[in-house]
Amino acid sequence: MAVVISEDADENDKFSKEGLSVKEHRERMNQVDENGFDIEDNFKDPHHPLQLVFVCAMWLTGFDAPSVSTLYLDKPMKGHTLMQTIARANRVYSGKECGLIIDYLDVFKYLKRALADYASGDDGNMPVKDIDKLLSQLYEAIDLTNEFCFNNGVDLSKVVDETDVFKSLSLFEEYANTIVGNDDVKNEFAVLANTVDGLYESLRPDIFKMEYNPIQKDAILYLKGVIDGKIRPEKIESAQAKINELLDQSVITADDARKYTITDSGKELDLSKLDIDELRSQFKVLKNKNLEIANLRKHIEEKLEKMLRRNVTRSNFAERFRNIIDEYNAGGSQNDDFYEKLLKLMEELRAEEERHIKEELSEAELEIYDLLRKEKLTADEEKKVKLAAKELYNTLLAKKQELFVVGWQNDAQPKERVKSEIVTILNAFLPECYDREIFTQKSSMVFNHIVDQAITGYNWVA
Repeated sequence: MAVVISEDADENDKFSKEGLSVKEHRERMNQVDENGFDIEDNFKDPHHPLQLVFVCAMWLTGFDAPSVSTLYLDKPMKGHTLMQTIARANRVYSGKECGLIIDYLDVFKYLKRALADYASGDDGNMPVKDIDKLLSQLYEAIDLTNEFCFNNGVDLSKVVDETDVFKSLSLFEEYANTIVGNDDVKNEFAVLANTVDGLYESLRPDIFKMEYNPIQKDAILYLKGVIDGKIRPEKIESAQAKINELLDQSVITADDARKYTITDSGKELDLSKLDIDELRSQFKVLKNKNLEIANLRKHIEEKLEKMLRRNVTRSNFAERFRNIIDEYNAGGSQNDDFYEKLLKLMEELRAEEERHIKEELSEAELEIYDLLRKEKLTADEEKKVKLAAKELYNTLLAKKQELFVVGWQNDAQPKERVKSEIVTILNAFLPECYDREIFTQKSSMVFNHIVDQAITGYNWVA
C-alpha cells in the first residue's frame, strides 16, 4: 500500500506541526524502479504487489487504471469531481463485472444531480446502483429464468434442495438436452443465465454477508455449464462417453495424430477414414440426442472459424453449415437426419483441410491459388496458376522486411509498392488465358486480401 498526495513546498513543516512525517511517503511517490516505472505505473499493473493507495486529490481526475475494482469515499464530493472520481472504478477490464463504491458519507445522493449536469442518462438508467436494489434484481432475474425454463419443459425445482445439495445431477443432462433442442430457447436461456451470473458477481463480496441462499442461482449456472460443455454430469451413460470421444477426435486436422483409442472398448480408430456409419450407430443409442448435436455443432463452428482464418475462399462451407441449421430450426429436419448432414459436412471439412497436400501447396499458397483460380483452366494452365501462387507467396515472404514496413497498410506509398510487387510476379507467371480484365480483377483481389489481413493484424504486419 502507499499514500499519494500532492507535493507542497513547505509540506515538511506543515506535517511536522501535526506530529507527522511525510518524508518516507514522498520518497515512495518519487521512487523509480529498475525498469523505469514509478508508483503510478506500479499501481496500474494488476500483478504488482501495490494493491491499495490512500489518495488525496491526486489520481481522482485524469487517471486511468482499468483494473481498479473498489473505491472508498470518505470525503464530500459533488458535481464534476464526483463523476470523475467514480469513473476511476467503472472501467471495463477482463474478469471484472463492475466497480464497487464504498460510500462512508452518503455521496450517492449527489450522483443524480451530477448526472443531470454532466451526463445524458436519466433516473431510469442509473450507472450506479445500491446493493439492496441489485439484490432485488438478482431475485427477479432468477424468478424470470425459472419461469422461462418451466414454460419450456424444464422444472428446476425438481433438482433444488434447500440443504444446498442438488437432488439429482442426472436431471441436468435431460434439461440441457431440452434447452438446446431449439436455438431461440437456447439463446434466450443464455441471456437470462448470464444476467443472473452478472448480477451475482456485481454483489460480491457483500452478498456473502447477507442472508442469501445461492442454491437457485447455482442450479441455473450449473445447467448453463452443462449446456456450454464446461460441466459433465456425474451419471453419464457409457455410450454417451464414447460418442463424446468420437466427436472430439473426428475433427482433428491432418497434422494431428491419426490414431485414437476409445477408452471404454479399447478399439482404435483411424481418423484418416472417418466412419460415418459407426458414428451414426452410436448416435442412435443415445438418450439425449440434442446435447450431442449441440456438441457436434460446436466442433464444426470452431473448425470452420479456424479454416476460414486460413483460407477466405472457404465461405461456402460456412454458408452450407448455416443452411443446414436454418433448415433444422424451421422444422425441415429431424434429429437423425440433421446429425447425418452435420457428419457429412464434417467429413468434407476434413477433406478440405487436407486439400493443400493433394495440390502440393502450403496452406498459405493454397489460399492465394484459390483466389487466383478461374473457370475452365486446362491442366497445364492450373500448374501455372499454382506456380504463380507459390512464387508470389515466397517472394512476399522473402521481401517481408522490405515491403511490409510498420503501418504500411495505412500508407499509400508502401501499399503501392506491395501492389506493384504482386502485379509484377503475377504478370510473369500467370497463363496467357488471363486477359487484362481477369488479370486486374485477380491481382486486386489478392492485394485487397493481403491488406485486410494486415489491418486485422493476422498477417503481413511488421
